[in-house]
Amino acid sequence: MKRPQGFDGRTPRRPRRTPAPEPRGGADAPAAGADPLGAVRAPAPAGAAGPSLRYGGRDAADRVTTEPIVVVEPSVTIPVGGAVRAPGAAAPEVEPGPAAATADHTGDRPADAKSARRALAAAERERRRYEKQEVRRFTKRSRRRRLTWWIAGGAVAAVTVGIVAGAYSPLMALREVRVEGASRIPADSIAAAFDGQLGTPLTLITGEQVHAALADFRLIETYSVETIPPGTLVVRIVERTPVGVIEAKGGGLELVDAAGVVIDRPAERPDGQPLIEVDGGVGSEGFKAVAAVVRSLPAEVRSQLVGASAETPDDVRLELAGGVPVVWGGANDSGLKADVLATLMKAAPPDTVPGYDVSSPEAPITG
Repeated sequence: MKRPQGFDGRTPRRPRRTPAPEPRGGADAPAAGADPLGAVRAPAPAGAAGPSLRYGGRDAADRVTTEPIVVVEPSVTIPVGGAVRAPGAAAPEVEPGPAAATADHTGDRPADAKSARRALAAAERERRRYEKQEVRRFTKRSRRRRLTWWIAGGAVAAVTVGIVAGAYSPLMALREVRVEGASRIPADSIAAAFDGQLGTPLTLITGEQVHAALADFRLIETYSVETIPPGTLVVRIVERTPVGVIEAKGGGLELVDAAGVVIDRPAERPDGQPLIEVDGGVGSEGFKAVAAVVRSLPAEVRSQLVGASAETPDDVRLELAGGVPVVWGGANDSGLKADVLATLMKAAPPDTVPGYDVSSPEAPITG
């Protein structure tokens, strides 16, 4: 630790007294009663041996000699307002501004409660405005996505409503029935069956209504319908294909299809329709086997067929024009047997051979 100047831990010695120098005349001579260091010379008491110096009530001999500290006064002073004034000059008067008019001597505090409330309300409005801006800035993407979804959903809803409204409006009412595939059945008769549905929206015409309209046409084997806006109904039918004629129980002939449905009652056997002879009628297994074989024959063979019979489902026999027999066997592999028979008939026409046997299509026999 640094000790103060003149302190060495021991009791300071008293300085020696030296006789005061004789005053010299002139302008530089100190005034009477003045000390060269600026100390005031006190009058010597009666009986004292010589003059003494007083510093704070103590003799000059008791003080420790130190170097004086010079305090330099600044030459200029710059106030807050920025004006420069000389040392010792009075501070310039500052005209009070708007802030000074609303504040008292305590600082920036508002002068009255009304001004404070106004300032607080303005700060609160500014805070809310800033928070609202920040919320909008950070939710911009989500708001844009939500708007896109709303627009897409609205468009879909509008289109759906438009379609539904148009489908059930009079603009989509039935006005025309078009029939395709009819041969034995008059097309006008089928179209007339839908007269009760005219004026009904196409979307309200059900499958049950179409079936009821076509149920009276026994020659229709299958059908399909298609709606063509704004008001057309297309009916495509497949007529029943006859497989031959059978002798009716009450006499006469009946033209039947593979299901045994009577298509017509001709007076005599039509060309290309064989006479089917089976036990048990159209409901027997023999009739089903014969019908399957007849349906598998190609057109060039079918045109020469005059008869078909079956005692059992595995013993089907055919008869070609001129009385040429064909041993067929069972209804299995009917497609392959039909191709083999057509090839044999080309290689050996029926008028040149006594008959054909295709019961084993891998080893057919002529003769």
